[in-house]
Amino acid sequence: MASFNCFTLAFFMALSFSSINVGLAARHLLQLPNLPQPTIPTLPTTQPSLPFPRMPFPTTLPTLPITLPPLPNMPSIPTMIPSIPFFSPPPSKTSP
Repeated sequence: MASFNCFTLAFFMALSFSSINVGLAARHLLQLPNLPQPTIPTLPTTQPSLPFPRMPFPTTLPTLPITLPPLPNMPSIPTMIPSIPFFSPPPSKTSP
């Protein structure tokens, strides 16, 4: 259990040191002088039209069955609860 706690502590320390480096890098980037922004090409405003595929539709639909198949036979549930036999206690070894 102590090794797990040690591993957890080391993991959180490594995570905190890496976040410190990220914070320092962000501060360094903010202190740089303004650099010229690259030009980004514009996106086209219209989309080319694509051919619309035509799907052949069936002229008649198949008929659905009206009757349902019979359900399987289910076993019946017993309505009578079996009685539990009550055994008498064994005779005592000493007589009073």
